[in-house]
Amino acid sequence: MRAAHGRSTATHTDDRLACAGTATAASGGVEPPVPDVVALLDAAAGRFGERPGVTDDAGSWTWRELQAASRRVAGALLARGVAPGDRVLVVLAPGRPFTAVLFGALRVGAVVVPAGGSASPFELGWVLTDAAPRVLVSDRAELTALAERVGARPVTPAELLDGPVAEPVAVPADGTALLLYTSGSTGRPKGIVCPHRAVAFAARAIFGRLAYRPDDVVFTRLPLSFDYGLYQIFLCALAGAELVLPDGTASSRELVALRAAGATVVPVVPTYAAMLARLAARDRRPLPVRLFTNTGAALTGQDVHRLRGAFPGAAVVCMYGMSECKRITVADPDEDLAHPATVGRALPGTRLWVVDPAGRPLPPGESGEIVAAGPHVMAGYWRAEEQNAVRFRPAPDGAGPAVFTGDHGRLDADGRLYFAGRADDLFKRRGWRMGTQELELAMLDIPGVRAAAAVPPAADGTLTVWAVTDLAPEGVLRGLCERLGAARTPDRCVVVADLPRTAHGKVDRAALPAPEGAAR
Repeated sequence: MRAAHGRSTATHTDDRLACAGTATAASGGVEPPVPDVVALLDAAAGRFGERPGVTDDAGSWTWRELQAASRRVAGALLARGVAPGDRVLVVLAPGRPFTAVLFGALRVGAVVVPAGGSASPFELGWVLTDAAPRVLVSDRAELTALAERVGARPVTPAELLDGPVAEPVAVPADGTALLLYTSGSTGRPKGIVCPHRAVAFAARAIFGRLAYRPDDVVFTRLPLSFDYGLYQIFLCALAGAELVLPDGTASSRELVALRAAGATVVPVVPTYAAMLARLAARDRRPLPVRLFTNTGAALTGQDVHRLRGAFPGAAVVCMYGMSECKRITVADPDEDLAHPATVGRALPGTRLWVVDPAGRPLPPGESGEIVAAGPHVMAGYWRAEEQNAVRFRPAPDGAGPAVFTGDHGRLDADGRLYFAGRADDLFKRRGWRMGTQELELAMLDIPGVRAAAAVPPAADGTLTVWAVTDLAPEGVLRGLCERLGAARTPDRCVVVADLPRTAHGKVDRAALPAPEGAAR
């Protein structure tokens, strides 16, 4: 059991300028760029060498030990013929071996393709075909035949960690560091090409806003195939903080695990935040947590209220972004208390717009598509030119490429962003412009509703919502009518025991139970 760390409410702010619907963050808070992602680890080993770096259930490495392990992995990969630009698919559970393979592959100029440690052969099939990796790193024997079928060489992390120490390899800043696969509307995951320079810039910009400290212990259950989880490694390297990667999934003993780790920073998604709040409501013993961060899905309404009530000494930071440029906005700690539902202001070096359907910037207060530009814009999708033309287009100011997110929101006069939802989640009903997030927030405001989901109307116009609650469906609909009015009240509600979730904690709307026979 580690000693509890002191809490702090100190914030890190930057000067910002907002005008005519464009928010631009000053760059003064960002340290000079590093040449590649490996430099983040090497700098941590130099500055914080003997401090704990990465801890899992089997033990702990200092930052210098992680550096040495990554050099052995690099030597083993070179011995197996891995060359700069080759893809290395990593199918490992979160833990020290993953971090060593990550930095070891990057150290030889390879491209890391992270996948969930429990990903099924079906899920990996498309990634193997599309990415065409030279090597598949996994400790799962059943993946050997799958790898060999597509010409990838299977290797275990233990074999790589037993390699010779590699000589340094020059890694160009414009070289690709990561190929991150993310689900999309096409039904097949898209690989986002992430250059070293963009990843390193994004990590430093986020670090400048979050200000992790050397005495922090960052406890994360997030998948490392999810960029929110993956970047915790980089943020901890920048701070010299300790990253704790617990084994398995969260359970009723989660607070015991947080206490044992001495966790001070906990990245959450809404489902995990709600679980922690429920557990802490029954166990009031203090924890050293000083900061919760949230992205991936909005932490709003009763979820964030309960989290704050359960952890009164911890601040909450809301953020917004997408893997195509990592992060776009980060709020100051607890900024949403004064500005409800904000996801913060643009990162340093980021230009942010809300635009109309023609791509023209809109003034503060008007809703439209969110567009972001800056050094963290990734290099597009792997082998997907048609989708690149939709998502990566010239910035509204003409200065380089921008990410047209497909998300909708608005900016206020001070450059704060308010996220409304994806374009696909917006619709008109009985003359009202509505969004699924609006419905979900209204449902969560109803006493007794623990979780909520909504989708746009079906082809016949029927609008359905799903609720985790002990209330009858009619009670949920009455509550919505009281909050939104009859015209915007859904036609039916489906009460479920739980909502289906993706591996990243988001509601899996495609897996929601069919509403046939539900109360209207």
